[in-house]
Amino acid sequence: MTLAAPAPSVSATALTALISGRRRIGLLAVAGLSLACLLLTIVAIGQGAISIAPGRVAEILMAKLTGDDALLQGRDVLVVLNIRVPRVLLGLLVGAGLAVSGALMQGLFRNPLADPGLVGVSAGAALAAAATIVLGDRFLTGTLMKLPFAVLPLGAFCGGLVSTLALYLIATRGGRTSVATMLLAGVALGALAGALTGLLAFISDDRQLRDLTFWSLGSLGGASWTKLSAVAPIILPLLLLMPLLARGLNGLMLGEAEAYHLGIPVQRIKALTILLVALAVGASVASAGLIGFVGIVVPHLIRLSVGPDHRLLLPLSALGGAMLLVGADIVSRLMVAPAELPIGIVTATIGAPFFLWLLLRRTSVLDV
Repeated sequence: MTLAAPAPSVSATALTALISGRRRIGLLAVAGLSLACLLLTIVAIGQGAISIAPGRVAEILMAKLTGDDALLQGRDVLVVLNIRVPRVLLGLLVGAGLAVSGALMQGLFRNPLADPGLVGVSAGAALAAAATIVLGDRFLTGTLMKLPFAVLPLGAFCGGLVSTLALYLIATRGGRTSVATMLLAGVALGALAGALTGLLAFISDDRQLRDLTFWSLGSLGGASWTKLSAVAPIILPLLLLMPLLARGLNGLMLGEAEAYHLGIPVQRIKALTILLVALAVGASVASAGLIGFVGIVVPHLIRLSVGPDHRLLLPLSALGGAMLLVGADIVSRLMVAPAELPIGIVTATIGAPFFLWLLLRRTSVLDV
């Protein structure tokens, strides 16, 4: 009797070469996107009603860093340092936070259709922020106190946390998350949050109504150093803790039971992921309003380019999200100049067709 030849297997050398090549591509992608993000930042600072050349922007920034007061003269210096720089930095933080939040949710639910905006997390954060504006103002009416901006990220964080926890509890049964249930529950949570936000708009005054309109459309127009200093300490921990979550999310791709047997603290990873997503989405909504689709477009494009390894996916998503939002802000400033188009309209115009394409491409995902 003749024994069948064993099936060919990939040698250890070939596998090592494949991993090394993918890692090299990932490192090159990180370096390339970092450089591109820096260049886009300089260009974005110069765009607006008053156009400033990129060379002059770089000169002003270098003079500020080196303390050369001789070059810090003129109206363009005030525009760059007091208006454009905080706006662009806020866009970088919010874009990075939303994109990484989307990547984290996709890793947690093990599906690329998960996104804070699509599954109601952003709507929950916006509801809490709206309640903070309307009810907080009413509570302080007749006093000399003014509602501090730092309260808004806190309120939005609580709303995002409650929405994320509710979504996870509804969609998960027996350690398995149903994507169809997740999407339907997200629609229901978003609709409920939208209805309650509408109720708050109904009882608000004219000034509060203008503020609520800001949440629904999204904008970086209200950026300031004060707002940036309140938001940065909330979003930056998410970006700094990415390396600690990458290995756990890679393990969760195999399933929760398999990840547990690999020694990964599954419950700790899940709790930390939910907490950080709620923090980042809450701070983003509080500072820039509802901005959708960043968390689904960027991680998916990165995943198509470098693969599903979260050690590369998370930092590249941060860079890609920052670039997307800053680029969308440039479009919003220039498309109807001297007025500004709400940035949420720009991201929705880009993201909605992409999501439809992704949905048609992965129709089998909904059967999970």
